[in-house]
Amino acid sequence: MAEVIKMPKMSDTMTEGVLAKWHKKVGDKVKSGDVLAEVETDKATMDMESYWDGTLLYIGVEEGTAVPVDAVMAVIGKEGEDYKAALEAEQSGSQESASPKSESKDDVPKADDKKEETAPAQGGGLSEEELAEKGVTVIRMPLLSDTMTEGVIAEWHKKVGDKVKDDDVLADVETDKATMEVMGYATGTLLHIGVEKGSAAKVNGIIAIVGPEGTDVSGILAGGDQNAKPKAESEEKIEAPKEEKQTTAADATSTPVAEGSSDSRVKASPLAKKIAKDKGIDLSQVSGSAEGGRIIKKDIENYKPAAPAESGKPKAESSEQPKAAAAAPVIPTYVGEVKYTEQPVSQMRKVIAKRLAESLFTAPHFYLTVSIDMDNAMAARTAINAVAPVKVSFNDIVIKAVAVALKKHPAVNSSWGGDKIRFNEHTNIGVAMAVEDGLLVPVVRFADGKSLSHISAEVKDFGGKAKAKKLQPADWEGSTFTVSNLGMFGIDEFTSIINSPDGAILSVGAIQQVPVVKNGAVVPGNVMKLTLGCDHRVVDGATGAQFLQTLKGLLEEPIRLLA
Repeated sequence: MAEVIKMPKMSDTMTEGVLAKWHKKVGDKVKSGDVLAEVETDKATMDMESYWDGTLLYIGVEEGTAVPVDAVMAVIGKEGEDYKAALEAEQSGSQESASPKSESKDDVPKADDKKEETAPAQGGGLSEEELAEKGVTVIRMPLLSDTMTEGVIAEWHKKVGDKVKDDDVLADVETDKATMEVMGYATGTLLHIGVEKGSAAKVNGIIAIVGPEGTDVSGILAGGDQNAKPKAESEEKIEAPKEEKQTTAADATSTPVAEGSSDSRVKASPLAKKIAKDKGIDLSQVSGSAEGGRIIKKDIENYKPAAPAESGKPKAESSEQPKAAAAAPVIPTYVGEVKYTEQPVSQMRKVIAKRLAESLFTAPHFYLTVSIDMDNAMAARTAINAVAPVKVSFNDIVIKAVAVALKKHPAVNSSWGGDKIRFNEHTNIGVAMAVEDGLLVPVVRFADGKSLSHISAEVKDFGGKAKAKKLQPADWEGSTFTVSNLGMFGIDEFTSIINSPDGAILSVGAIQQVPVVKNGAVVPGNVMKLTLGCDHRVVDGATGAQFLQTLKGLLEEPIRLLA
């Protein structure tokens, strides 16, 4: 009978694994104990073995693909055996969609669905796709800021029936941060205005339509989000003659740019405004060459400052202009490039993010900091390394001191269980280690009973395995307390997030040479800062402080670690 191979749960925190490499292919003979594939978990790359003899009949996951725990990966059975029945019985919802062979005819869009999507909306008009082929452009409310959800039409600069060019400003839109111009980027006739002045339109809502004159856009208006009801045709017909007269009068007066016009707003394209601002050019002094005297890019580029004030102008005006120019210095333009790279989140980083977020937002953290005089510890380390078979680091001494202090303060060596608190009588110290993809925390078990040389050798072995991604689940499970040391990077003091389910974590800073007071005199000293992060559900402030006092005494008199 065919056997279905599923993604195994290779660690207590694993929810999915990446199929790094297949060591067998379909048709290969497989024996119990053979390595089928390599799986990248959140903490290491591990071998996945077969527990059956037979032929590899089916592979359902490609290399490099993330697979949830218990998802179907392969099928092993007798050569030529029909495995599909067993496969179909095991596969379900998400597993079927992940499998390369799980595509079904139901997933293919039906012809009826396509017809429904492209069919014209009610009202007899053409759909948006069909209108686009005819040169019709639907203008929607743009996203003008990262927090914008809707915009208010502050002013329309065009009306239905007006000719529009691709660089014309159609309207001013008031967002949550500023009033900005909206350009149509289309050439033709303004066929429809969907939002009246002073009304709000949601982002991506239809605000106008531009296209060939006389185009029927009722199909879009009947089915699209217009944000406002279109005006009645009868009203447009009645108002049309008046609008034409007004347009004619306006064109007659606005062709030359009149300084005495009642409209104080300078008409210029956004690009022209930006260039003028960068160059310190006053737009009111520039003549526009576009329709209606609008200023565009070439007008700014061709602009030449006016000659000094003529004698006919009032003296007061000529004397004030140099002062204004001096008060507005020109800021030089710096053009940079927005550039970045992105990469997929690794399995390890996914779990780190999930677990630390759960710890920080579930456990109420508080922190206590103490300064340690390390003069005696430094002398002791020198003496120990003179005879020890393995070189001992300051971190090894801290691990040993923490383990001894936890035996005297079991409340700190505890964890929260919801309806109960576990007080651990053993001391398993997790040692945080930085690796290429993130952070691993292998565990030095029963550290209080081990010598400094033993602890040092174990930590070095864990470090090598961590960098090579050879740590096994047994290496990182079962900690009761964690030590995180950034002192080797020159960090003086920091706080850490508790490694759940531990009740506390110790952050170890660098040893600094600072002035200290001894016997009433200021002398050079070596000081190291320790910060204890506590889960307030199991560790109170006084309890944490007492633990740090004991730890301080052990590190300042390290001979007590050997007693």
